[in-house]
Amino acid sequence: MKILLFTIIGSLTLVLHAQKTLSNLLEKHNIESIPYISIDSLAANQNRFILLDAREKNEYKISHLEKAIHVGYNHFKIDSVQKKIPNKTTKIVVYCSLGIRSKSITDSLLKAGYTNVKNLYGGIFEWKNNSLPIYNTSEKETDSIHAFSKKWHKWLKKGIQIYD
Repeated sequence: MKILLFTIIGSLTLVLHAQKTLSNLLEKHNIESIPYISIDSLAANQNRFILLDAREKNEYKISHLEKAIHVGYNHFKIDSVQKKIPNKTTKIVVYCSLGIRSKSITDSLLKAGYTNVKNLYGGIFEWKNNSLPIYNTSEKETDSIHAFSKKWHKWLKKGIQIYD
C-alpha cells in the first residue's frame, strides 16, 4: 500500500512540475488584446517595422535586435515614444525576453492611440533560439544574451547566458 501511495504522489509531483510549453506560459501571463507576430514573420519583414525593446537598459546593452530602440519597462515613458514615433499608424513590434513585459508596453501604446502594434511571440529568447542575429551595444553581432533571471533562463536554449 505504501509503495502504491508513493507511486501516486511521485507521479502527481512529476505532472505538476513538468515544464510548461511557451504557449502555456504566454497564455497564463497575456490576454491577446495585442496580436503576436511570429519570429518567422518578423525575420522576413524586419525592415518594415520599428522595433521597441521593452527590457531594462542592462539587458539591452548585452544584446538586442538590430536597430531596436530601447524603451525599457520599469521606467517606460509614453512621451519618449511619441517624440521618436509621432505617426500613430507606424508599424511597431515590441519585444522583451519572452513577450510578457512587452505586452504591458503594447497596451500603453494602444491606449496612446497607436494602431499598428504587435508583440513578438517568444521575444528575444525565441529569436535567438531560432539562430537569428542579436547585437551588442556596439552594434556588433554577439552570442551573449541577458537571460533575465534563473527562473526564466530555461526558455533560452541558445547563446551565452549573461546575468547581472
